[in-house]
Amino acid sequence: MDKLKMMHIGISKGDVGRYVFLPGSPERAEKIAAHFDNPREIAYNREFRTFVGELDGTRVAVTSTGIGGPSAAIAMEELYQCGADTMLRIGSGASTSEKVKTGDIVIPNGAIRMEGVSNHYLPVEFPAVPDFSMIKELEAASRRLNMPYNVGVTITKASFYSQTQPEKKPVKDEILHKWSAYEAGGATSTSMECSTLFLVAASLGIRAASVLVSATDYKNSPEKDRVPLTELENRVILVGIEAMRAIIKNDLVGRLV
Repeated sequence: MDKLKMMHIGISKGDVGRYVFLPGSPERAEKIAAHFDNPREIAYNREFRTFVGELDGTRVAVTSTGIGGPSAAIAMEELYQCGADTMLRIGSGASTSEKVKTGDIVIPNGAIRMEGVSNHYLPVEFPAVPDFSMIKELEAASRRLNMPYNVGVTITKASFYSQTQPEKKPVKDEILHKWSAYEAGGATSTSMECSTLFLVAASLGIRAASVLVSATDYKNSPEKDRVPLTELENRVILVGIEAMRAIIKNDLVGRLV
């Protein structure tokens, strides 16, 4: 029974170890795997593409989750059943504050639950926060790599175009009112997975965090001036890999003490 494949991600119990990276796109999964020792692809079903390999002799994996919370939650649930307990999202986002510029590394220390998936895991009063020890390693990795970074609250939305084109939606007044309140409260970024990631992890009793690269400047990003996301991806991948190495090292030291 243990070798039955998961319904969606297409891998079995024991195919991955404790440590897993969670990018959105299958293409980014391959880029992350290029930093592994002995990388190999073991599954590709729907949006879920998985590679395995090693970092400093420890088994690691990367599984793409697609866009948004529903598919990310599915990947996390099934990876957990296969043995993972430390998950790091490596993604992209947009700036909602003057504190975050294009290309900056963003390390969310909490997420606004402007989506619905997390409500299926814990009550709305429960905060969406990542693992604190992972945040510390992401911040330290950003410093070591001389990457400009921001630690702050992120907005997790369920719809891309309700943010980028709210004036075209029947509920535009509600969207704009909430968005302005989030920004006034100090939210520095937005993406589509963080609060789901944090709440699914909390419900399973495992560790999770997220690191993003900002694809925009705040209210000052004409389409013609935007830096292609492919040029920014490597920054956040390097930070994620560096942080995971430290997390693994700390775990090994902790087991030896």
